[in-house]
Amino acid sequence: MSSLADKGLQISKNVFFNFLISRASGIMKKPVKVGLLLTTAYDKLKDANSSESGFAQIRDIMFRLIRLVKAYYKGTYRNVDTKSMLLGVAVLLYMVTPIDLVPDFIPIIGFADDLSLMAWFISAFQDELQRFQVWEEGTVAVGHS
Repeated sequence: MSSLADKGLQISKNVFFNFLISRASGIMKKPVKVGLLLTTAYDKLKDANSSESGFAQIRDIMFRLIRLVKAYYKGTYRNVDTKSMLLGVAVLLYMVTPIDLVPDFIPIIGFADDLSLMAWFISAFQDELQRFQVWEEGTVAVGHS
């Protein structure tokens, strides 16, 4: 049986996700649209209920991705590869798009493809996310001094 990240890798190679990568490229040039995407993704993650194993951990890391993209657009954090940003924004687009490989309105399994894609992104780009976490924790520590 393949892992969630393996299933996410398969999704990352499909035509629909490639379409979202091209949309992400356009959205990344428009901070207002990025802001709307981040708000929508945040609300979806906040409201998602799942009994899936590890969902809470994936959700927390995806919240970190949202903060990373926000910091990038505010100009406070730039230590991230452009390809990673592009794929991260595409993953967020996939997550908020109501019509994807398995529509989200289908109970339980509707969020499974989103979860798989998130797991793949986290696995593939964990170094980028870890660097941001270290930076973020340092910024918070400095801000409270």
